[in-house]
Amino acid sequence: MTRARMPRPHEVAAARRDPRLLRAMAERQLDEAWRTRGVCQSVDPETFFPAPSEPADAAVALCRTCRVQGPCLAWALDAGDSHGVWGATTPRERRAMQVAWQGAGGPDAAVVDEPGPLVRDRMLTLVPLS
Repeated sequence: MTRARMPRPHEVAAARRDPRLLRAMAERQLDEAWRTRGVCQSVDPETFFPAPSEPADAAVALCRTCRVQGPCLAWALDAGDSHGVWGATTPRERRAMQVAWQGAGGPDAAVVDEPGPLVRDRMLTLVPLS
């Protein structure tokens, strides 16, 4: 097994602009029962935990069709889950997102660099609670 490396600064900067992360920040507390409505409920769980030598494309494709991507990814980032596919992201993508998630003052605050038009319409303004 290989050891995961820390994400590089440019990867973290890209993660801060990633629409999936922005959606997770916006939808984090909006859906307490997200697990019951996930597409993953009707699929073999092993699909979302491919072996390191196998591609995660099938799982990511299923996640992209799911209505609860945001809360799912927020849960994975809150829990620090580094295995499997959550919220249409791979463990490698989540490592950079995790740094952005924590570096923004925790999951209750966000640093956003020019979000795209689809995200801008759904984005909430998040401020630190401290």
